[in-house]
Amino acid sequence: MLSVKEAEARAAALVDAAIKAGADAADVLYFGDASTNVQVRLGALEDVTRSEGEEIGLRVFIGTRSASVSSSDLSGDALGALVERAAAMARQAPEDPYAGLAPAERLLRGDLPAIDSDDGTDPSPAELKEGALAVEDAARAVPGVTNSEGGGVSAGRTVIALATSAGFARAYSASGYGIWASVLAGTGGDMQRDQASHSARHYADLDSPEEVGRLAGERTVKRLNPGRLSSGTMPVVFDPRVGGGLVGSLVGAMNGPAIARRHSFLIGREDETLFPEHIVIVDDPHRPRGLRSKPFDGEGVATAPRRLVDGGRVTGWLMTAASARQLGLEVTGHASRGVGGPPGAGATNVHLEPGSLSPAELIADIGRGLYVTEMIGSGVNAVTGDYSRGASGFLIENGEITTPVAEITIAGNLIDMYRNLAVANDLEHRRTINVPTLRIEGMTVAGA
Repeated sequence: MLSVKEAEARAAALVDAAIKAGADAADVLYFGDASTNVQVRLGALEDVTRSEGEEIGLRVFIGTRSASVSSSDLSGDALGALVERAAAMARQAPEDPYAGLAPAERLLRGDLPAIDSDDGTDPSPAELKEGALAVEDAARAVPGVTNSEGGGVSAGRTVIALATSAGFARAYSASGYGIWASVLAGTGGDMQRDQASHSARHYADLDSPEEVGRLAGERTVKRLNPGRLSSGTMPVVFDPRVGGGLVGSLVGAMNGPAIARRHSFLIGREDETLFPEHIVIVDDPHRPRGLRSKPFDGEGVATAPRRLVDGGRVTGWLMTAASARQLGLEVTGHASRGVGGPPGAGATNVHLEPGSLSPAELIADIGRGLYVTEMIGSGVNAVTGDYSRGASGFLIENGEITTPVAEITIAGNLIDMYRNLAVANDLEHRRTINVPTLRIEGMTVAGA
């Protein structure tokens, strides 16, 4: 894997080679990563893997025609052939009036924002094994746990470099660590499973093995002997670990390329108040140590924090250069891409700002409802917003979370769900999309 400086130089050199070969414009993305993963089961080492790889992708433009090629071979001969192949493919590609690089004036200039994405730590496989054993031991020690699917700890580092023929060449690195445990409780047909995990950019920020393991075990035991919930219309409360999916569906519908294809349930609703007016949803690519923090987007455009929803309304779309041209709008710094193909659009570190009520206060007036801790299947229509997903969790009775329930389907339409959204005050920044406990009135619940 190349260093940050080496990756930046390699990407810039390949752009220069493409221009010399006849391209009118070009950009290059380099991605290198190295990771170690240790997994144990029932107190014994089960797997140790070490992976290292790197890829480089070249996109060239000849007039309004473009082509993308990639390679995992970074030798001089391979990159020379890559340039020739990309230029030949571009000459035969169909014309696209919206194709092209991002506007030069929107590219990141000056110092990179201080996202603190790499801690420079390189824990040894022995240290990772110790953590993996400890997290599974803690989970198995919870009374009621009868078996284990294992536990593990991982550590890795990535280097990302982007260069364009508009004079942009920048790179950065990011470290990443993860810990998890998954266990079972009960026996035979009454067996239940659950898990706990945590990911962090800095090794020092990772939850302790004892904390993650204990949580995995406790979650699993609480699910024992689930009942069935009779069908009806009722309030549904989403635990923070699953509630982020509701915001994820919104972010997907704000995707500029999807808007350009008219493949979004938000089309025509730009001026509507979709949420209660106090709801604010933020995208922050500069959050220090954020799991998706980045100084520039997949086209080199400078990133910046932005409110995606303010006053209950969406503030606009997440735009790439091509979708911005097609819609007559501006790029927003949300281009996201791999080494092959054109960029798509996506958000970074997203959170829904908390309300004033505690989770207990949020459910205190619910006579009968559902508290969801696990979602099953995708079940969201991106064009209509229709929502139907399998779920499991706990019955809410007279303002209290009581017995576990399973084999449930919850349904509604996202527009109606957003309008009936209430939020608690327990927001924590632990995931890529972070929400507090959420409550939605009047959902259709199908059970027994």
